[in-house]
Amino acid sequence: MLDPLTGTPASFETTFSFQFSNSSAESHVNSTDGYNNSGGSGLAFIVVPDEFTVGRPGPWLAMLNDACEDNYKAVAVEFDTRHNPEFGDPNDNHVGINLGSIISSTTVNASDVGVYLKDGLIHQAKIAYNGSRSWMEVSLGSKTIFSGSLDLSPFLNEYMFVGFSASTGNMTQIHNVYSWNFTSTSQASLRAPSAETCESKLMEQYDQGVQSSASHSSKKEPPNSLLIFICVMALAIAVFASLFYNGRRRNNQTKAVILPDKRQRPRPPNKPRRFTISEVSSATRGFHEYEILGNDSKGIYYRGKLPNGCQVAIKRFSAQFLSSQIGLDRRRLLKQISTISRVRHPNLVPIRGWCQDNRETMVVYDSYPNGSLDKWLFGAGVLPWTRRLKVVKDVADALSFLHSKQLAHKNMKTTSVFLDVSFRAVLGDFGFVLSSTESQRFEATVSQKADVFEFGIFVLEVVSGRGRLESELRQEERDLLDFAWRMHEIDEKARLVDRRMGSMVNLEQAIRVSEIGLLCTLNENKGRPCMEEAVEFLNLDGPIPELPPNRPVSLFPYSSANTGLCTGYSCTLFK
Repeated sequence: MLDPLTGTPASFETTFSFQFSNSSAESHVNSTDGYNNSGGSGLAFIVVPDEFTVGRPGPWLAMLNDACEDNYKAVAVEFDTRHNPEFGDPNDNHVGINLGSIISSTTVNASDVGVYLKDGLIHQAKIAYNGSRSWMEVSLGSKTIFSGSLDLSPFLNEYMFVGFSASTGNMTQIHNVYSWNFTSTSQASLRAPSAETCESKLMEQYDQGVQSSASHSSKKEPPNSLLIFICVMALAIAVFASLFYNGRRRNNQTKAVILPDKRQRPRPPNKPRRFTISEVSSATRGFHEYEILGNDSKGIYYRGKLPNGCQVAIKRFSAQFLSSQIGLDRRRLLKQISTISRVRHPNLVPIRGWCQDNRETMVVYDSYPNGSLDKWLFGAGVLPWTRRLKVVKDVADALSFLHSKQLAHKNMKTTSVFLDVSFRAVLGDFGFVLSSTESQRFEATVSQKADVFEFGIFVLEVVSGRGRLESELRQEERDLLDFAWRMHEIDEKARLVDRRMGSMVNLEQAIRVSEIGLLCTLNENKGRPCMEEAVEFLNLDGPIPELPPNRPVSLFPYSSANTGLCTGYSCTLFK
């Protein structure tokens, strides 16, 4: 919403339809201001730094909170239906523009344009802002009620939340929003996360080139209609000749057995299936380098688009991984992929299918527009604490569900967690690691314990807003887990909490969550919980086991070289 280099606010436009419904009769007109004074205070369209500082009840329309500071950056357009003289309201039927304050900098009497917000009708509103000109227009229905110069830059951050807020207090009013559209454009060079990359620009240039060539070819004169007629007739003759020849051939083969056509059973559109190599190649434009999303030790991730328009992410296992000891048994690998693909949970990334031939093995996942958690957690923006706590709970639910099915994730890290359009966390990028042992029960048991350990480190990363190993930090802080245990020993766990969240973080909750993360890194026979217990601890309403005063000596009893079931980080000793 703001270019950090030039201080230029973004341009945006929003349209929405809303209706107020009061508990008392709405048809009694007041002789003084045109409408009765009953009911609540209306609602506001807001642009705020985060979604958890709103919430003050009563006439504040939930735009502010008691924790808000005096220089709180917020922009709101209120549709106020209660007269509060202490806030400078002209009446109980007005529209106000608020800049960092509940007191409107500009108010417009809606009665002057023949609009009564409490009449029970559905009203259409439009707010348009030109950032480069610092010009705002507000419309109700077909009438523009405000048009003028307005500089929003002092009240905006680079990243903001947009939406609606309302409150009732002692007055009752139902606020209905029936439709909403919001678009914005900015000249800012967004750092992260953003779709504005060199890659996307190259793709845009490519698409423009394709469109240009298509429009150029469309300008050519269409072929002669007589030539089209001749081609159609020739094709029809060829088809009839082929049918006639095949019919005579079948009649001559009297001993041939005629089998009925095999009926293809209709399959659910989202049921996992096996893709052909040509389908996957077409979806990724021949595994083009512009479609690469990332890579790891097991393979490369591609962006893809299926013929039905679904956006997918495709993991293409590398030849090196497939020829290694842990990836050699392709039959078991495909069996694992097939098993995981049948598991469904709101916090697990659905697997759409797989592809396997003599040389390739790939997995096709659903794609998520907000990308992986690491871009939001370690990037330029700052996730608020409420979002972080929800992410931890979502991932814990997903792992607990997997373990209840006697399965394991085997790749628990921030890059394996994705955010959907509503910022719900979903766990994907399964490890599909196979052990050298033949005991699948042993493999599942060890893998689940490794999942819990890695989940503990994941929790510490979410709380602290930093990676598990940071070479840029001081020597004593580089290893996150080592640093977290040291802070526990000296009773200064508050130093773990990401300072970028400011004063809005619930410090008591953050410390409790970090303690749950440390519990998950205990020796498995010395207090490490299972994921079901971790989910109960994260409900934040009951006691949790007490941590030992000192860090554990060993973390994981199984050698990574012998099993291949845990990372080098989870199978090593403390330094």
